[in-house]
Amino acid sequence: MINSLARTADDARLASLRDALHTVIDPEIGLDIVTLGLVYDVSVEGGTACVTHTLTTPGCPMERVITQGIREAAALVAGVERVETRLVWDPVWHPGMVAPGALG
Repeated sequence: MINSLARTADDARLASLRDALHTVIDPEIGLDIVTLGLVYDVSVEGGTACVTHTLTTPGCPMERVITQGIREAAALVAGVERVETRLVWDPVWHPGMVAPGALG
């Protein structure tokens, strides 16, 4: 019973974390990072949230802005005490990863 209660709390926190990431906007494109397909994985373990993400291109000048946005948005989620971000390049992002209909 205790394990299922803990799991339900983690699921709720994970859903809140995913929702929070929708507030992080790529300033060059004007869409949130989830819609753009830049978020590859989200997990929560204990009080630590981990977000694995990419950027539209290596050397993207908005890397610090986006990464800081992820950290700030995730830190607002109830029960999140620490935020880890992992910037990865595999798989390589491409425009086909954007949510259908988001670009027009």
